[in-house]
Amino acid sequence: MTLLRSHLSGTWQTGSGEGRPLYDAVTGEEVARICSDGLDLAGALEYGRRTGGPALRELTFHQRAALLKALGQHLREHREQLYAVSARTGATLGDSKFDVDGGIGVLLAYASKAKRELPNDTIHVEGDVEPLGRGGTFLGQHVLTPLHGVAVQVNAFNFPVWGPLEKLAPAFLAGVPTLIKPASPTAFLTAELAELIIGSGLLPEGSVQFVAGSLGDTFDHLTGQDLVSFTGSASTAQTLRSHPGIVRNSVRFSAEADSLNLAALGPDAAPGTAEFDLFVTTLTTEMTVKAGQKCTAIRRAFVPRAHVDVVVEAVTARLARVVVGAPGAEGVGMGALASLNQREEVRRSVKALRDAGRIVFGDPDRVEVTGADADRGAFVSPLLLVGDPDRAEPHEVEAFGPVATVLPYDTTGQLVDLAARGRGSLAGSVVSADPAFVREVVLGVAPFHGRVHVLNARDAGESTGHGSPLPQLVHGGPGRAGGGEEMGGVRGVFHHMQRTAVQADPDSLAAITGRWVAGAQRHTSDVHPFRKHLEELRPGDCLVAGPRRVMQADVEHFAEFTGDTFYAHMDEAAAAANPLFGQRVAHGYLVVSLAAGLFVDPDPGPVLANFGVDGLRFLTPVRFDDELTVTLTCKQLTPRESAGYGEVRWDADVTRQDGESVARYDVLTLVAKRDAR
Repeated sequence: MTLLRSHLSGTWQTGSGEGRPLYDAVTGEEVARICSDGLDLAGALEYGRRTGGPALRELTFHQRAALLKALGQHLREHREQLYAVSARTGATLGDSKFDVDGGIGVLLAYASKAKRELPNDTIHVEGDVEPLGRGGTFLGQHVLTPLHGVAVQVNAFNFPVWGPLEKLAPAFLAGVPTLIKPASPTAFLTAELAELIIGSGLLPEGSVQFVAGSLGDTFDHLTGQDLVSFTGSASTAQTLRSHPGIVRNSVRFSAEADSLNLAALGPDAAPGTAEFDLFVTTLTTEMTVKAGQKCTAIRRAFVPRAHVDVVVEAVTARLARVVVGAPGAEGVGMGALASLNQREEVRRSVKALRDAGRIVFGDPDRVEVTGADADRGAFVSPLLLVGDPDRAEPHEVEAFGPVATVLPYDTTGQLVDLAARGRGSLAGSVVSADPAFVREVVLGVAPFHGRVHVLNARDAGESTGHGSPLPQLVHGGPGRAGGGEEMGGVRGVFHHMQRTAVQADPDSLAAITGRWVAGAQRHTSDVHPFRKHLEELRPGDCLVAGPRRVMQADVEHFAEFTGDTFYAHMDEAAAAANPLFGQRVAHGYLVVSLAAGLFVDPDPGPVLANFGVDGLRFLTPVRFDDELTVTLTCKQLTPRESAGYGEVRWDADVTRQDGESVARYDVLTLVAKRDAR
């Protein structure tokens, strides 16, 4: 039987032992064996640090994003291959798409966000410059740089494709290499994914490594530059978090663990309403997708006491139509659990839950199966219980399968208190069209949840559903859910970077960050900055233009032309009574327009378009006969990898005759590259 290969230190290799057998969840047949005995995992960490890390750090965020996009497209072309292997984990085609397509979607979403929200640079400058002295010669700035370690990613069995990819994307974008360690029961699918990733040849050598089997002594060799991201049980997370190597070196440790997620039906969502139907559909879907093996699946369904019986009737009617069986068999809507061991674990958990309630649908020991042997495969029936909300078990026992418990509540306050008894969850849904109820519940449960999903008729058409983690939002939760955060857009990228406060003079800070800051040297020349192509511009390139006198006739013409006849510009008596002005003043937007007239070069050239203004502030009133001068300074250059132009951010400082600034803002332009075709 095949021994799964690991890819470490640049080569494919297998462990030295016979390995542990892995089984087809549907047929019970041995699929492969897994073993990491004898593999040099300490060497793999060092290889990632010395080979993968430097190669990634040479690339900009945008270049890394382009590679992620290419990888996502490559995997998309091989989806059918992954679907076929996924079926052996017990997943239906729909389940497989949820896992495979969801993971690919994370890669593509991160690639897109990086190009929109991160600079085409190797570092990220965070926030505004902080003045640290009165004279402007001592400044502070936060700078984020990639950690010089390896992101060790320990994944769970339930999402063998999505899990590794959602961890890989932010680490790769940050410039940190990854070591993927899959959970054993479904490791043969993650191994197929690793073969596709590494075999593509798209990513820098050493940026992705894969170990099939135990991590052995890996944690003994971690440094303060490494990271660990874990998905699994709370007990295992506790063991790993307290490992001496983690504690000694303050290794960044992120965990996604147990979660008794809730769905709450609002009192307004009575039978016959759209919200009632949405609740029933959501609950049954969350019970049966991936056979309930989702860290975000609904385990506690809170229902107004008056609606419990009708909810149970509606949910059981839907569950009765679910066909359990082999993926691909006709009519099958729910596949197997990942392993026979997992089935026994679900049965033990259900036994504990029955002590606090009763089963109203399904039998944990028997299930009718289509297209497979119910005894050889890891099949279990969907199981719906009605429980006592005052008992501990529904709030403490997670049956990681197609199991949910309906719990009655009487008041909104009681609902919030019961939700908190879960001691921290990944996701919760509030199904209601009553804004007051929604507000009270969401704000009440928010401290105990990483994500809260409000569902009603208005957003149902676009909602991604209760259990779908999104790359734009954090995925994690407090307390028993692990206390970690994955994805979350650029927040996930920044988790893999060191935030350093840099204190320096303006010129040094500009040199460090690669962008001009106020107080740093400016460079003027006979060539107008707007006549320079992107490659010819440098931060600090500057134009001083003016003066331009602001006349009363200018203000009155602008007011008539635009329709902006605000009294401060047109009514002498009213303006005089205004404590901010004391007399008529020019429109702020007139000042900005006049400044543009001073610095714009009218002829066609490298500047293609002005696409916005950031941070506009009107600092001092401009009165009739004031003279305006504008200083325009190239502040930041952002080349676009796949376009014949890039973005240029200009600092615009409009001053009057006494040198005082009347307006400050950033002008955003698109500037052509010299060799653009």
